Amino acid sequence: MNWDDIRIFLSIARTGQILAAARRLSLNHATVARRLTALEESIGTRLFDRSTSGCVLTDAGNRFFERAERIEAEALAAEADTGGDTPNIQGTVRIGAPDGFGVAYLAPRLGKLTEKHPGLTVQLVPVPRSFSLSRREADIAVTIDRPDTGRLVAGKLVDYALGLYASKAYLATRGEPRSTSDLSAHDLIGYVEDLLYTPSLNYGSEFSKDWNARFEIASALGQTEAVRGGAGIGILHDFIARGDPDLTPVLPELKLRRAYWMVTHESSRPLRHVAAAQKFLRDQVACDRSIFG
Repeated sequence: MNWDDIRIFLSIARTGQILAAARRLSLNHATVARRLTALEESIGTRLFDRSTSGCVLTDAGNRFFERAERIEAEALAAEADTGGDTPNIQGTVRIGAPDGFGVAYLAPRLGKLTEKHPGLTVQLVPVPRSFSLSRREADIAVTIDRPDTGRLVAGKLVDYALGLYASKAYLATRGEPRSTSDLSAHDLIGYVEDLLYTPSLNYGSEFSKDWNARFEIASALGQTEAVRGGAGIGILHDFIARGDPDLTPVLPELKLRRAYWMVTHESSRPLRHVAAAQKFLRDQVACDRSIFG
């Protein structure tokens, strides 16, 4: 058994397809299939159920996957140790984040990271409903819930606040609510309920038991734009809405508190370019902590 075969196995397990793994590894499809067969023969068991739709880990494959990830972690650690004298941070780091934090806050600041590390390429991607660091869909994930399963390393990045906002034009036309009971007489904006990938996004019920959104939008930035356009009252991130001259706080004494978590896979710990990006995120939010409320 050699490391290259294990690397191929891991890529197939993470992508679910031999062809996708071949593309990720820049190898020929037939070569990947042949190396997988050789690995299975060398350990005397079938690791995947192969079909035209993809590859699914067998029970033995799942057990081998856990061991293979530990081998990978050791290999990465050894690589990091031998490259310890290299002064430059190089490589590609992919950061997954919710659109509110990723687009509104992080995207305008990522230039500082690449300016500090010119050899670093940064990819910023939205965090979808189903997301896997184990499958390397990102190197770093910013989440609103702390994960409690998997070989993941999580730490709180920053606490943040949300509040009710409306546009000046909307309030001039419809008036300003004086209590939560007044909200039922207003047009409310919220998430598409059956697309909530975590209960933490069910903000409306925490402001009012009768929160019935007339406009449901499946993204934080989409809700912000709807509120800015005068569609109604919405629950917006303070760090996005507070500095917008077109938005006015409504019932400002009411606030929700949430936290962003920074999560990486255990095997990414030794990677210097991932560590550099993590440090940047921690330092940046520490500098901007006041804007998060």
